[in-house]
Amino acid sequence: MTSNSVAQAAYLIASLLFILGLKRLSTPRTARSGNIAAAVGMALALGGTFVLPGMGNFGWILLAIALGTIPGWLLAKRVKMTAMPQMVSLFNGMGGACAMLISLGEWFRMSFEWTAPLRIINGLSVNVSASVFVPRSFGECVPMLLGVIFGAVSFTGSLVAFGKLQGLITEKPVRLHNQGTINAGLAVAILFAAGCAAHWQDHPFWIITLATLALLLGVLQVLPIGGADMPVVISVLNSCTGLAAALTGFTMQNMAMIIAGTLVGAAGSLLTLLMCKAMNRSLAKVIFGSFGLSPAGAAAAGQTDQTMREIAPSECAIMMGYARKVIIIPGYGLAVGQGQHLVHELEDLLEKRGVEVKYAIHPVAGRMPGHMNVLLAEADVPYPKLLDMEEINPEFDQADVALVVGANDVVNPAARTDPGSPIYGMPILNADKAKNVIVIKRGRGAGFAGIENALFSNPKTRMLFGDAKKALQELVTEVKAL
Repeated sequence: MTSNSVAQAAYLIASLLFILGLKRLSTPRTARSGNIAAAVGMALALGGTFVLPGMGNFGWILLAIALGTIPGWLLAKRVKMTAMPQMVSLFNGMGGACAMLISLGEWFRMSFEWTAPLRIINGLSVNVSASVFVPRSFGECVPMLLGVIFGAVSFTGSLVAFGKLQGLITEKPVRLHNQGTINAGLAVAILFAAGCAAHWQDHPFWIITLATLALLLGVLQVLPIGGADMPVVISVLNSCTGLAAALTGFTMQNMAMIIAGTLVGAAGSLLTLLMCKAMNRSLAKVIFGSFGLSPAGAAAAGQTDQTMREIAPSECAIMMGYARKVIIIPGYGLAVGQGQHLVHELEDLLEKRGVEVKYAIHPVAGRMPGHMNVLLAEADVPYPKLLDMEEINPEFDQADVALVVGANDVVNPAARTDPGSPIYGMPILNADKAKNVIVIKRGRGAGFAGIENALFSNPKTRMLFGDAKKALQELVTEVKAL
């Protein structure tokens, strides 16, 4: 068996493991094994690359692997759950950068081929090596050019998303004057540069210009998007990275990269559609970066006068301890307060008293897709208790208490009742349908998206102000004392 056959066999097995891993990631029970299967597939694909014909510079390759593996391992082991969204965004950006650089490298490598024409010098026949430009076909150009574009947009877009989530830049939408016109003009300029690069392939100016414009577009696409919309942004950028990786695979004729990139791109696209549906936003608005709270909507929301009714932890404990059914709604505030273990302890205490406890998970709760699921799984909350919005919403009518921990927009009734609200039409968790609502919140201000929440002034709602961890600890203490 030739070395090329061994490499292709490794790629085939790796591709099957990628598919198996993605399939097993679809449910929490098998997610860990799915992740391991995909990791084994990646290791196998990497090993197959080492035996490809013509491979060399193994020392540099091993050094690059070490430089990527060690920091990645350490960061992943030490990252807190509150920082997981920005970690995902950062890693996704690195994937986009790799796709962009590989496509650029292949573009310059294939621009010239070495030839050895026969020459007659002083009556002797000799071979003289020379560098000769060889134009690429349209089919060869397109994957490389698109790989540069999507990889660059994903790279800088992910970095901006990371900066917003990490607090390095403002989380609020940052819009330039005539932002839409600027982005449209930049997109046209990118298409023009791509056409020029394909036509004048021996002029590096155009491919470098293309990469620069695409990098700028990534920044301008994400800057106008508010921090509350980051779950959709991360999903879109993940799709771009997958597409860039698949295009790079076509460029290098690497089957494993094509399949892995296609899987990531397709999964990201489907997830984006689901997230858009969950937030009542069109895909066009996501692509063109025109979502986020509008100034008019913010002003209108800010004019709402809400009266919030406070409650003591002891009263909350009595209300929940003697209930028949409690539904807990986690949000980003739970992650910030690192209260996931306490909410699980509260759940155990209530169940020992005969209370039925379930969790309501909104698709866009947190700062990335599945954020709350991962957070609660870390605290060993049983998977069957984590119910999606469609499953849990019919049960709120029978709930004695809905406990909202750090969530805001996903329980805002204005999404159903106020046509002037920026989130009007967004599917929400029906917390207001429960007999009683308890909201754990750090302060009286508007939520992360800057939208006032009518639930907080609902006569059935009581506010337990404070950090999620501190408030939950007080609740746990009071329930134990019942």
